[in-house]
Amino acid sequence: MTRIHTPPTVEASPAASQASLNAVGKSLGSVPNLFRVVGNSPAALKGYLGLGAALGASGLDGALQERIALAVAEVDGCDYCLSAHAYLGRHRAGLDDAEITANRNGSSSDPQAAAAVRFAAQVVRARGHVTDEQLAAVRAAGYSDAQVIEILLAVALNTFTNYVNEVARTEIDFPHVHATRAAA
Repeated sequence: MTRIHTPPTVEASPAASQASLNAVGKSLGSVPNLFRVVGNSPAALKGYLGLGAALGASGLDGALQERIALAVAEVDGCDYCLSAHAYLGRHRAGLDDAEITANRNGSSSDPQAAAAVRFAAQVVRARGHVTDEQLAAVRAAGYSDAQVIEILLAVALNTFTNYVNEVARTEIDFPHVHATRAAA
């Protein structure tokens, strides 16, 4: 049972959130429950969508963003985000089941993507306190300082949604995926 109200429709959402929610619906074909929960606060929705747009304009392609989202959701133990990003990873980024599993485990079949996904998972587990060696490894894989910051943006954005969904107990409106572990 959800703990924070999920407006049943865009029209039942706060008036100041409705235009943004309609834009989400136009982009995705529907308005997932996460967006309607965040839309309880027009300011939070605006911030979330703004960060998402910034990440979309970053040097990280959509497939890498989905890979990172899967790793972060697995570490955080967020079934909603795992479900959403497994679906989006398959249907929008073209990831197969083996790649999704690797991403959830903090890796990838692509060596360069593996470095970013591993670094993202390390950031979450260490709450940002990564070692010099961990930072050097992601740089050695070819990521610039700007891209390292963008990986951190992806971590922050996904951590926000993971926390929203765990606090709210948002009803999952994607094919359900269960986290295999939660952060220590």
